[in-house]
Amino acid sequence: MVVASVTGAPGVTTTALAVAAAWPADAGGGVRPVVVEADVSGGDLMIRFGLPAAPSLLDVAAAAGQPYPGSLLGAVRELPFGVRAVIAVPGRGPCREAVRLLAGEGGRRVLLGDDHDGGTVLLDVGRLSGDVEPLLAAADRMVLVTRGGAESLTHVSACGLDAEACAGRLTLAVVGPCPYPAVEIADTLGIQRVLMVPWDTKSVTAMNNSRPGALRTSGLRLPPLMAAARTLACQLAGLRQDGTTVGDTASDRPDESNGSPLVGWSRTGRVPVLGVEESGS
Repeated sequence: MVVASVTGAPGVTTTALAVAAAWPADAGGGVRPVVVEADVSGGDLMIRFGLPAAPSLLDVAAAAGQPYPGSLLGAVRELPFGVRAVIAVPGRGPCREAVRLLAGEGGRRVLLGDDHDGGTVLLDVGRLSGDVEPLLAAADRMVLVTRGGAESLTHVSACGLDAEACAGRLTLAVVGPCPYPAVEIADTLGIQRVLMVPWDTKSVTAMNNSRPGALRTSGLRLPPLMAAARTLACQLAGLRQDGTTVGDTASDRPDESNGSPLVGWSRTGRVPVLGVEESGS
């Protein structure tokens, strides 16, 4: 599953980490997901948590061309708040080459694993670019992260992403304050699934904390970011919040009349893209 943005720094890495932390325990055969830093601009987690430079994405990329590249799990680190990750070193040069190798046939084979492998890979590719197009094509799901202002949403509408080719795979995660309802964004941009993700300073601080267990991911009254991440994780895993499987039926679509702030479905599935700045708030 690819997590990306169109422009700027709207919180792609934070969203990917939050989704991994909130991943339902009964999804993917009970195997915890792995976040892979695959941003051509370089990684952040190594510096954030003071981790050694190896193993990293560079090792995964170097092995991708081998006849028997091994498992992605060989490069996995355990972050303090209970998320498994493959980190990338800082710096555009080495990371861009690593992502290029990862996007090749051998790299995609490592990401997808063998038939007996379980679990999910959350690929944090940062800003969309031509380097990651093969990874987008291979992904089962895509999460496009954006801020909620008119400028950011207009960039999404103008990015040239083929909504029809991505139909059924794409979720737009709108991070932070947004004056537009989710349903209006979905209809205007022609994206079926739109999720509003509140910015939650306490959860973000906990994800930057080196103290184990600082992030609360379960229980009643979850922090706003983690509650939204739980909703997104269940959606990506094909589960309802109660753990049952989501079907492609009308009853599984949120009722627009209930004023739900979380998920909006487009009424037609494909509508002309209008100027977001012309939409009412």
